[in-house]
Amino acid sequence: MTFRVSSSVMLLFDFWDVHGPAGMVLSVLVVLLLTVFYEALKVWRVWLSSCSKLAKPQTLSVYPPSCHADSSSALDSSPSESSLTPIDPPPPALNTRNSWLLHGIQTVLHMLQVSLGYMLMLCVMSYNVWIFLGVIVGSVLGYFISFPLLGQM
Repeated sequence: MTFRVSSSVMLLFDFWDVHGPAGMVLSVLVVLLLTVFYEALKVWRVWLSSCSKLAKPQTLSVYPPSCHADSSSALDSSPSESSLTPIDPPPPALNTRNSWLLHGIQTVLHMLQVSLGYMLMLCVMSYNVWIFLGVIVGSVLGYFISFPLLGQM
């Protein structure tokens, strides 16, 4: 398959059958806006994950025996003794319901992002130059608009 410069193409569904320049301009505009939304969705997911306690892994710091300042006997500083010392689990989250709700929202947004990404890929696979340029320009425009917002969040 090769790229074609044409004003007729069928995109994604039978009802999205484009014939003529006006339909092609409208289709390129729709694909461009979908791509801008895809880029904004990526930023939204990053912002949500940075606000989420689920995205911040709880690190358990296990110090080697030599780091203990109060160890007075050789038994306290032996590796076998430190491996038998139980590690306290992190305290449970205070608001578990909100954590699950946020995780559910992140899951739905991930599903939407993956679905939209595959739909845009299929649009590009129509091998129409105008649709391809709409996806590229939409991606550049979406990145230009949404990623500076990430630094302000």
